[in-house]
Amino acid sequence: MKKALLTATFVVGAFLTANAQSSTSNSALSEGSWLVEANTNFGRAHAANTSFSLNTSDDYTAWNIGFEGGYFIMDDLALKAGLGYGDSDNSDGNFSYKVGAKYYVVSQFPVQIDFNGSTGDDYSPLFLGLQGGYAWFVANNIALEPGIRYDIDINDDADGASGLSLNVGFSLFF
Repeated sequence: MKKALLTATFVVGAFLTANAQSSTSNSALSEGSWLVEANTNFGRAHAANTSFSLNTSDDYTAWNIGFEGGYFIMDDLALKAGLGYGDSDNSDGNFSYKVGAKYYVVSQFPVQIDFNGSTGDDYSPLFLGLQGGYAWFVANNIALEPGIRYDIDINDDADGASGLSLNVGFSLFF
């Protein structure tokens, strides 16, 4: 009986300790905090890209570099903006932009909706982006955020470039 009581006490204590550590690590998501992100993009790349990517196949190369940032207007909800630049073998380069919102469900699962687009080479594709994932806080103010993203083309210049991609985000909160 003593062993069962001791084991139950240990399990409850471990759970409460882990739960307390989890809640303190998410204080970075509080109102008034800032967010800076760098994302990778694995999958279908398109012109409106604010992540880091490099795609090569059949003597064709395309690359992109970009960053995103945001401000928490309330706990767990940030308004975001992003900029990027990319180039490929068949373009003269393009600038990308993104504006949207990111919400952390139970301070752990980021979901994002954004409007993103690009300008360059006499075309301006526009997309509606939907993204979800998981925020793994490796420190109180640093998170790795693996996720899945789907971009929906919303104008003729996008020309059916809707697509699914996987990404890993590196987020810094201050």
